Amino acid sequence: MLRRLGTGVAALALAALGVVGLGQAPASAAPNFQVPFECGVTVTAATFSGHNPANSVDFQKSGITGMPVLASAAGTVTRVANEGDTSYGRWIELDHGSGWRTRYAHLSTQNVSVGQKVSLGAKIGTAGATGGVTGPHLHYEQIQNGTAVRATLNGVAVPYYGKTPFTSKNNCGGNPYTPTEVCGAGYSVINSKALSGAGTVYLLYNASNQNNCVVTLKSTSLGKASPTSAFLEVQGKQRTTDAGDFTYYAGPVRQAAGSTCVKWGGSVGANSYESPFEHCG
Repeated sequence: MLRRLGTGVAALALAALGVVGLGQAPASAAPNFQVPFECGVTVTAATFSGHNPANSVDFQKSGITGMPVLASAAGTVTRVANEGDTSYGRWIELDHGSGWRTRYAHLSTQNVSVGQKVSLGAKIGTAGATGGVTGPHLHYEQIQNGTAVRATLNGVAVPYYGKTPFTSKNNCGGNPYTPTEVCGAGYSVINSKALSGAGTVYLLYNASNQNNCVVTLKSTSLGKASPTSAFLEVQGKQRTTDAGDFTYYAGPVRQAAGSTCVKWGGSVGANSYESPFEHCG
C-alpha cells in the first residue's frame, strides 16, 4: 500500500518509541499517483519487456490524440522539451518531491512552462504521436531517484507485462483512497466516525487473522500535509498510534485482538474521536 506523502515528524518520533502502526511505509513514500487523464476516462495501460526505459507505461485508447493529459500528482514542472520526430517528441517532466518525478511523452501540445507549480489533475498538455512512435499514445514514467520504477496508479500496481484497463479517478473530487485500500486485502469496515466534515475514522477487521485496523481519511486539505492521526488500543496492551502531517490519511494501524475489546480513534486537525472499549466479541 502506498503511503500518503507528508512530513511525518510526529510519526517518526513515535516510530522511535515503537508505537507506529505495523507494516507501514515511511512518510516520504510515493505520492498517490493517479491515471493522467480526466475523471472517468478508461485507458489501457500497456507494459512490455524491452520498453525504454524499463517500467514505462504506454497509455492507449482509440481517439486518444488531443485528449487532455493531467498531472498524476501535484508538483513543479522541470522540463518542457521537444525532440522533434525522434525519441519522446514533445514531453514534460514534473518533480513531486522526495526524489519522485513523472514524465509524459509524445504529446501533441504542451500547456505548462518550466518552474510552474501544478496541482493534482491540472491539465499539462494533450496526447498525440510526436517523436519516434508508430501510433498515438501517451508514454508515462514514474521515476524514483533518477530511475524509472514499476508504476502504481491510485494505489493499484500496474501489471507487468500486458495490457490492463484503468479508469481515471483523477480530479474526481474527494479522497482518492478507501479504508480497505489502506488496510489491505481481507479487511472490512465494522465501524466509523465522522470528524465534523474534516474526515472520517474507520475501524476494520480481518477475520482470517483476527487483526483490527484503524485508518483516518481526510476530506479537507487533500493533497496538502496537515495534522492527522489514527490509533488502536487492545485492552490490556499499549496503544499504537500513527500521527503526523499527511496529505490523505493516517494509518494503517493494525493489532491482533480476536475477542478482546478495543479502543480506537483518530483526528484531523482539531477534530478528534476516541471510542470506549468495544467490539469485544
